[in-house]
Amino acid sequence: MQVDRFRNRADAGRQLAGRLAAHAGRPGVVVIGLARGGVPVAFEVARSLGAPLDVLAVRKLGTPGQRELALGAIAPGGVRVLNDDLVRAMGLSPPLIDRIAARELEELTRQERLWRGARPRPPLRGSTVVLIDDGLATGATMRAAVAWARHEGAGRVVVAVPVAAPDTVVRLQQEADEVVAVAAPATFSAVGEWYDDFSQTTDEEVTICLARAGGEAR
Repeated sequence: MQVDRFRNRADAGRQLAGRLAAHAGRPGVVVIGLARGGVPVAFEVARSLGAPLDVLAVRKLGTPGQRELALGAIAPGGVRVLNDDLVRAMGLSPPLIDRIAARELEELTRQERLWRGARPRPPLRGSTVVLIDDGLATGATMRAAVAWARHEGAGRVVVAVPVAAPDTVVRLQQEADEVVAVAAPATFSAVGEWYDDFSQTTDEEVTICLARAGGEAR
């Protein structure tokens, strides 16, 4: 089946919202965008579903000397997931991983403070939490987000993305209650290849999306 590209993250969000229509208007639904790129996508979904929007900072844990190679990821509160096979293969010690995680947690906390300010997080206990990113390659950060949502007491965790690698979808189906992807192409190689405009989302765009969502909710 031919998979169309997305014009930009807003277009991707509107298409994704159509796949999540069953959640529209339901009480207890909270939409959370993984920052930064997932927030513009999540904004369109939250607006379509009539649900509150929040942001979640999740940081990859980069392998020493190969920072782009993720040995895992960390979410607020110190929640983390690790690629155990990679950790064993590289002989990474628990104290080293703890130091890497502490550094990333510090940056994560700074980012959330910048984006959310004094805005309280919507209550998540017992809620249906819809976690959204602009796409999934390895899924490391989304796995951490799912673990975080469970830790926060979510009643149901939904992972929703415009595009994802098929094997990542399969893995997340084992961890989330529902996984929704507009496209999971067999030829997947990188998220950005499925967007005409995949320019970096700025801190300002994140804060504007949150402010607009809050204003529309009122």
